[in-house]
Amino acid sequence: MTFEELSGDYSQERMDSVAKALEEVLTSALPQGCITVGVYEAAKSLNVDPDNVVLCILATDDEDVKDVALQIHFTLIQAFCCENDINILRVNNTRRLAEILEGEGKQSGGEPMDLHCVLVTSPHSTSWKDPALSKVNRFCRESRCMDQWVPIINLPER
Repeated sequence: MTFEELSGDYSQERMDSVAKALEEVLTSALPQGCITVGVYEAAKSLNVDPDNVVLCILATDDEDVKDVALQIHFTLIQAFCCENDINILRVNNTRRLAEILEGEGKQSGGEPMDLHCVLVTSPHSTSWKDPALSKVNRFCRESRCMDQWVPIINLPER
């Protein structure tokens, strides 16, 4: 086996591990009310209390790549997050993200929610020490050291 094959296997294992950690972060933050869903809602939350945001997730599917307005929103959110030292991840499976967030996927009336931007905030009552969040944040930091400012995670189907 070549070095490239070995490093590719390691890289895939690492990505799977980070995707699993991200899922853990979301499922533990949800019952605590520490999730903000939607581009507009996220922008409002970032404006009011950016210091409370511990992670920003930008989610797209293949058809979203051509949505210029969404890409502009993403660029602005990314710039704000970088300026305020908020870790950012890009996720390429909005359907899987909706499954993880369960009830957050639909608005009242059955309309699908805008899952293109999801913020994870820290609970006000406690200092949140979550090993899964630490793993995701470490991955974001390491990615920035390699000049990958917005790493992309594949959320595998279940």
